[in-house]
Amino acid sequence: MSSTPVPSQGQSPLHVVQVLGSGSSGSGVHVRSLAAGLVARGLRVTVCAPHGAEDDYGFTAAGARFVPADARTGAGDAAVLRAAAAGASLVHAHGLRSGLLAALALRGTPLIVTLHGRPYAEGARSHLVRLMERKVARAATVVLGASSDLVDLARARGARDARLAPVAVPAPRPVPERDEVWRQKFRAELGVMERPLILTAGRLEEGRGHGPLLDAALAWATLDPAPLLVIAGEGPGRPALQRRIDAEGLAVRLVGRRPDVPDLLAAADVAVLSSPWEARSLLAQEALRLGVPLVATAVGGVPELVGAAAELVPYGDPRALAMAVHRLLTDPVWHAQLAAAGRAQAADWPGEDDAVSHVLRIYDELAGN
Repeated sequence: MSSTPVPSQGQSPLHVVQVLGSGSSGSGVHVRSLAAGLVARGLRVTVCAPHGAEDDYGFTAAGARFVPADARTGAGDAAVLRAAAAGASLVHAHGLRSGLLAALALRGTPLIVTLHGRPYAEGARSHLVRLMERKVARAATVVLGASSDLVDLARARGARDARLAPVAVPAPRPVPERDEVWRQKFRAELGVMERPLILTAGRLEEGRGHGPLLDAALAWATLDPAPLLVIAGEGPGRPALQRRIDAEGLAVRLVGRRPDVPDLLAAADVAVLSSPWEARSLLAQEALRLGVPLVATAVGGVPELVGAAAELVPYGDPRALAMAVHRLLTDPVWHAQLAAAGRAQAADWPGEDDAVSHVLRIYDELAGN
């Protein structure tokens, strides 16, 4: 439990403003979890996030006040955040853009920034991203990193205080009806009967590793029966991906953004993470918790997250990716061993209470409690 007590009658509760951008679903789930945990411990929580985030995550249902604000839209939203944070004990921003918005909007309010990932950037844009990282790192009182390399990055960009933070997301809720009959019915709805089902999920945009993934799909198409790769997610890269799938006749299905990714995972034979960089991938966490064998690129915080409980391959090596998937689909003993190892690894991860207690200790420091 946290050192921050529930305030006694007549005592003003600590007011914390959480700022969320339009980044990964993992950061949104984490902020929702933090909001619920903080409210349960007697804090007053305001969440500033894009309007649709309330529909996606239900911050008000967790007991928080919700204020629409978008880190991408500039001065107007800086004013919104400044008003929402008036009188707040501290502000906790999640992600680079949210951290930049808070750094520009606030004066004198302690600022914590949690870095959940890094934006994909090449050429001139990479220089802009470095400038943003430097501004946020130097403006924050404390920078928290979801992985060790993000902590190192914050220090390199000039952070005064950078720490590794447990970023926990809720474990998939138990679904008793997920028996073999349920699994086969769900697979049939995806167009899969006896053939293997491979699943990945994430935003469809440049720099997410979909090119090597489709190369691997071409390689494992020689299996009999050929697996179906299902990609859950949406984004500006979808038309180009669909054109390649159609042109090459790949056994790949784009199913768009899905709220039931854990159900998709539970029906899958193998999960794949092909990104060039990840911190604490939500897909990886859900797969290991469900006991779905994972093949992932050995990048960013993935190795420290999964340990030896996943098949790790180099990024951009479709042959290695295809071979790892092939082995899992054709070796039932290894498939079962990796599934069990995933569940054991996930059992050792910090939970939601650990994450809330960790940030509360930092809030105590900064609020002078």
